[in-house]
Amino acid sequence: MLRSVKSLKGFAIGAKDGDIGEAHDFIFDDKNWTVRYVVADTQRWLPGRKVLISPIIVDQADWEGKRLPVLLTKEQVKNSPDISMDERLSALDEVKYYDYYGLPYYWVGDQVWGPVNVPSDLVREGVERKIALTHEINKSHLRSMNEVSGYAIQATDGEIGHVDDFIVDDEPWIIRYIVVDTRNFWPGKKILVAPPWIAKVDWQNSNLYVNLSRETIKSAPPFDPDKLDRAYETELYAHYGQENWWS
Repeated sequence: MLRSVKSLKGFAIGAKDGDIGEAHDFIFDDKNWTVRYVVADTQRWLPGRKVLISPIIVDQADWEGKRLPVLLTKEQVKNSPDISMDERLSALDEVKYYDYYGLPYYWVGDQVWGPVNVPSDLVREGVERKIALTHEINKSHLRSMNEVSGYAIQATDGEIGHVDDFIVDDEPWIIRYIVVDTRNFWPGKKILVAPPWIAKVDWQNSNLYVNLSRETIKSAPPFDPDKLDRAYETELYAHYGQENWWS
């Protein structure tokens, strides 16, 4: 099911034996546009720390109770590697994290989550853990959603708005859409663009370029979070003349 990342912020993170904090941020991979970590703010429990939680160990979300259950104990979380969130997460940091929890590496394989498409399958199938620190792996592709929110969206013929939110498929944790707020150009209208329509991202100057004109985006069906269903997606892809992701 498709979910707004904004709606997930503030969800309680529940370990097997008690809550550890709240969802504060989400770290995504800018190659595969997939959420790799939930950043849990544990200030009330572990002052001064933010803890990374991989979707591999996240159980099914309780949307009514606003909780993300995780398959860990509080002691496991407390003793996890203290990785600084002020610097870009390196491949060695990720290896240290995955080795601590004894998790298979998501970057070993051809699918979105290594050899599988759904993160929990890495644990269920007992996939063998292998170290693969190639040059590409050592180059970090992880980005904070909090940081990218607010990036300017550049169409082929000029700016059209800014990144307002992300829409995530809550099973594989793939980013299906970026929510674009066009209030400075067309007040009250938000539209969706999918990662495959992105030409490039200028991370240094906080610009995201799409292969669409301003007029094409202006006339796109407006985004309504209460009407995000397959009918709307079909209309959206037809408008942009793109092949849909579920075919």
